Amino acid sequence: MNKRKICVVITARPSYSRIKTTLQAIKKHSKLELQIVLAGPALLNKYGNVDDILHNDGFEVKERVYTMLDGENLTSMAKTVGVGLVELSNVFFKLQPDMVVVIADRFETISVSIAASYQNIPLVHIQGGEITGSIDEKVRHANTKFADIHLVCNNRAMETVIKLGEDPGYVFNTGCPSIDLARNVLKNPDLNFDPYKKYGGFGSKPNYQKGYIVVMQHSVTTEFGEAKLQVEETLQAIKDLKIPTFWFSPNADAGSDAVSQSISYYRSHYDLSHVHFFDNMVPDDFLRLVYNSICLVGNSSMGIRECSYMGVPVINIGNRQSGRERGCNLIDVEHDKQEIVNAVRFWQESERPNRSFVYGKGDAGKKMADVLATVKLRYSKILQFQDEKPVYNSSPIRLKRSARQKHKAA
Repeated sequence: MNKRKICVVITARPSYSRIKTTLQAIKKHSKLELQIVLAGPALLNKYGNVDDILHNDGFEVKERVYTMLDGENLTSMAKTVGVGLVELSNVFFKLQPDMVVVIADRFETISVSIAASYQNIPLVHIQGGEITGSIDEKVRHANTKFADIHLVCNNRAMETVIKLGEDPGYVFNTGCPSIDLARNVLKNPDLNFDPYKKYGGFGSKPNYQKGYIVVMQHSVTTEFGEAKLQVEETLQAIKDLKIPTFWFSPNADAGSDAVSQSISYYRSHYDLSHVHFFDNMVPDDFLRLVYNSICLVGNSSMGIRECSYMGVPVINIGNRQSGRERGCNLIDVEHDKQEIVNAVRFWQESERPNRSFVYGKGDAGKKMADVLATVKLRYSKILQFQDEKPVYNSSPIRLKRSARQKHKAA
């Protein structure tokens, strides 16, 4: 029996942590063959090149596709999608996968969906059906409509995908594979490495042994012109708090240049000797770092997913995650220095929140691989494959004779 070739396209640093356990499960599965394609910002050191991380984790990269245009503005985002569409179309033609997996909702993922769908390759979408802000909202639902098979993270997302008109028989609630990593980390959650020695980074090296904050704040593409002012509110709060802080670089979205420039300005003009900056960490180390922190500050979906599962306090800033299913570990604040300061002080004085299992219990990777190995393949919402012969799900609409005559006369 031939193995099904599953092509997984990883386009950004966070996407790898969302899919790692699924990649492991596909690789081990007797009926599946894994094809990994790296594209876009996932290949750039500036945003946390994941190529070396994949190699160290025992994965082979089949193709590398350089699609990311510099500029980090709205126009370069649109052009990046165009370049990705051209290049990924060639890659899929070469690899001839049985299925292509598109992950979540980053802007460049829409090129994955179009390139696969237009070549009649069954498309699998992971993490569809969730509600948020930014351009991600449009891209996520667009990926859902392109996709033939849906692997969602919770019941609410499943209901949303079905309401969008998708066949319930092709929507599977598997949980979120990033929770699998969190589950493994909780077996040994101690911070068992020196962040400075292992990852370098830049800035001062504050003593973090008595408590620290982790910041991960991305620009919001639908609020492109406000990125500088928004991150400066967070910088002001961190400056005033004087708590040791690990700050991670933003994603490659429009407005990230403004975020980086504001960070550079504050480092030059204010005392940030208690702050250290990193570009990237392997997922397990990053989860341990966050787990042992006072709280996570910013607008990353990690605060909604992994942190809720681990019971890590989170200060969620702005609208980037608005509408997403969540646990009880979040305090929502506006882009306001004093609100951020007050929220950090609240978590300093409070007990850790209860854990939440809204995104699963840590077995999503295996569930996803099992679905990919057994689901009936299709590349049309009408046409399905049964015994290698096309069968239509619905009968054609037949007009009554009188209606046909009127239609012909017209």
